[in-house]
Parts: sequence; C-alpha cells; structure tokens
Amino acid sequence: MPNAAFTQRTDQIIADLRDSGQLKPFYEIESPMRAVVKIKGKGEVLVLCANNYLGLADHPAVIEAGIQGLRDYGAGTASVRFICGTLDCHRQLEAKIAEFVGTESSLTYVSCWNANEALFPTLVGPEDAILSDELNHASIIDGMKLMAKSVMKKVYKHSDLEQLESQLRETRQHPCRWVVTDGVFSMEGDVAHLPQLVELCQRYEAMLVVDDSHGIGVLGKTGRGTPEHFNLFRKIDVLTGTLGKALGGAAGGYIAASQRAIEVLEQRARPSLFSNALPATVAYSAKKAIEILDSHPEIVAKLHGNVAKFRSGLKKLGFDCHDSPTAIIPIMIGDEAEAIRKSKRLFEMGIMIIGFGFPVVPRGQARLRLQVSAALDDEHIERALDAFAKL
Repeated sequence: MPNAAFTQRTDQIIADLRDSGQLKPFYEIESPMRAVVKIKGKGEVLVLCANNYLGLADHPAVIEAGIQGLRDYGAGTASVRFICGTLDCHRQLEAKIAEFVGTESSLTYVSCWNANEALFPTLVGPEDAILSDELNHASIIDGMKLMAKSVMKKVYKHSDLEQLESQLRETRQHPCRWVVTDGVFSMEGDVAHLPQLVELCQRYEAMLVVDDSHGIGVLGKTGRGTPEHFNLFRKIDVLTGTLGKALGGAAGGYIAASQRAIEVLEQRARPSLFSNALPATVAYSAKKAIEILDSHPEIVAKLHGNVAKFRSGLKKLGFDCHDSPTAIIPIMIGDEAEAIRKSKRLFEMGIMIIGFGFPVVPRGQARLRLQVSAALDDEHIERALDAFAKL
C-alpha cells in the first residue's frame, strides 16, 4: 500500500498546480516532428514551440542514417564505454563535432544536461572560483551544485559585465576562474555579450564556458553558433551543446574543448564512467545532420529569413518582443493566467505555442515562447500571424 503521507502530498501538488492554472498538458504526437504535426484528439497543428530549428528532425537522410546505425551496431553496447569499448560511430561523431565548432576534441553524452553534469565537478578544481550568469540554463545550475563545496561560486546579474569584472577582481587569488554563460538564453531569446566576455576572460586569465544549445545550428552564417555570430570561432575554451535541437532533434549532448580536457573527462567524469554512450542510431543521425548543415548553409539563411518575417509581423500587430537574431521570440504577457489562456486559445486555432510562468520565469514576467524553424514556409507564417491577430 502507498504511504498515506506521500499520497496526500502528491495529490496536493497536482491540485495546487491545477487550481493555479500551472498544470501542464502533455500532448500526444502521432506523426514525426515537422512544421505541422498530428496531435491525438486534435488533428493537425502548426508547431511553433519546438527546438527543431533547421527542420532536420524528419529529414529523409537523417532518418535513414539512424536506421543504418541500428543495422550496423544494433541497439547499443549495453554497457559504458570504458568497460565494453567505444563504437567507431561515436569517435566519428565526436571528430565531426570538434571540427564543426572549432575545438581540438569533443565528447558526447546522452544529453547536454548530462554533459553539464560531467563538466563542472570534473574540470573545476576545489580551490577554483566559478562565475555564472543568473539566467543560465537549469542544467548549468544543477551541474554546478555537484562541484566540491569549497569552490567559490558567484552569480552575476544577467549580462552585467561590470559586476562580472568586479567578481573577477575579487577572485584573483583562486588558481583558476571560470566564467560560464548560455550562448543564447532559452527564455529571453537574447545572446550573450561574447566579445566582451572573451576580452574579460583573456585579461583576467579566466576560462570561458559557453552552453550553445540554442545557438548551434541557428546563429552564424553557417550555423556554427554564437562564436561564429561574433567572429569568435575557435576563441572559446569550453563549449557544450545539444544534438537534440537543431542537429537532428533526437537526443544527445557534447562537451567540446582541448584534447587534454576531453581526456580528463573520459577518465574522471562520472556520467562518462557510469552511463552508457549514445545509441548508435543517434550517433549516425546527428553526424548526418551536421553534414547536411555543413553542405547546405542555405538552410540557416532560410531560418534567419523566417525569424525576420515573424519578428516584423508580430511587431506590426503590437506584440511586445525585443530585437534579437535568435530563433526564440518571447512574447511578453506579464500575467501568468493570461499567458496560459492565450496559449490555449492559440491551440484551439491550431497553433501550438506554450505559455511560461513562475517558476520557469520570474513572477510577473509570464510569456509565450515562439520558436521559429527553417521548416516553416510563408503560408505557415501567415497562418500563425493571422492567429495572433485574433488574440
């Protein structure tokens, strides 16, 4: 029999979420992820909330590559890499990632969350200091919690370079300082001030870590992410990112850094030592996605064009959305209940956009987060803007 206290507690959590309008619906998708998907009980819906930025999740070549991976290697090694070995497809993918993002080496994980959990407790020394943007992704925050308690941790206000420099001065006595930031901030849709961050880290001899999960495949002329956007390719010490958004849409993450840093992660990172590697299907499909992006930069150009059309159309309709080159467009609503109502109304009109409120964003800053994809055509954009006009 379930524990009575536990049952009461879980019942109360769900009731509170339902009463406050925060209970999240989980739609059942009955088709591949693409611009328009089939939702169980609803029918066809235009998706404007996916991380499928380049529309590669259902690309025929990406699908076939995953199938070929299953044929070649089966479901997986049923063990971790140092025990049963590393598949050749993992090494090929890691070489491709390092080449694409401009580092000496890379190491893959089952998710970028897993990668960030590996990075900080393994590479940050017990006497080091780490300085983190207050709006960094939850995986960075949780990864930092796994570090030694003796590590000096400081949080600077979002993109506040003056406060960051002050913290760099205050931590001069630490053997190594680490500055960590998202490349693209997932809820705000804005971009880190990378040129200034690089300059500060060089001046104060600090290591710079950038999680570019929402920048890779999106920013830069060839989709190489936030560093390319600022002409800082090969200038970042450590890059983390995901294969589950623009680069195929399935799963997986990576750390890209120096050869020595990757060797230490292979030898010491707990997620590397105690968790299975990517399935071969994902290794194959992600590598194929990078190859497609590498040979077809026009996909990135189409994404950038779609972003510009959406931002222009929303502004003409009077919506509050700030300027940014990213594919994330937060439409500020303010009141959480109102954001959820607008999200439900859009879904009724066949447009899938999720409303975000506390605790995902601060109280009073509820929003709809629209995410643009290269898979959208002009008809999709017009349909979406028509729906927004009816709000």
